[in-house]
Amino acid sequence: RIGLQLRATLENITRLRAEGEDFRWYLKLKCGNCGEISEKWQYLRLMDSAPLKGGRGSATMVQKCKLCSRENSIDILSQTIKPYNAEDSEKFKTIVEFECRGLEPVDFQPQAGFAAEGAESGTPFNDINLLEKDWNDYDEKTKESVGIYEVTHKFVKC
Repeated sequence: RIGLQLRATLENITRLRAEGEDFRWYLKLKCGNCGEISEKWQYLRLMDSAPLKGGRGSATMVQKCKLCSRENSIDILSQTIKPYNAEDSEKFKTIVEFECRGLEPVDFQPQAGFAAEGAESGTPFNDINLLEKDWNDYDEKTKESVGIYEVTHKFVKC
């Protein structure tokens, strides 16, 4: 199991989270057998499921390594998806865990599909795109700017 930890500076905002079953976790994946790393970003979604060889259930993604032909899989553990809150600001927090069988995430690219809310007002902010590692908006209720800055990440073994 590998956890994705996020760190960001939150301004007047809380409950930053991956929104919905169709949220795309963009990852670069490494084959645990031969070490080949995918050149392109690949995404995982909770709504996706592929059968494992030999009828051993399913995983979010099952793929054959281009180099060594080994079948590997990675699964999003839905119960581990957690929001990043105001009190987590500037600290690393695990926001999701992956069950990895032969595939290991080595890089993460936050993109669109995040949601959050105003820390004081509860104003919803939807479809937040963190590709630029910074995002800002304005909370009409509190007449304050809101933002998410210096987004960074790391992977940890769980």
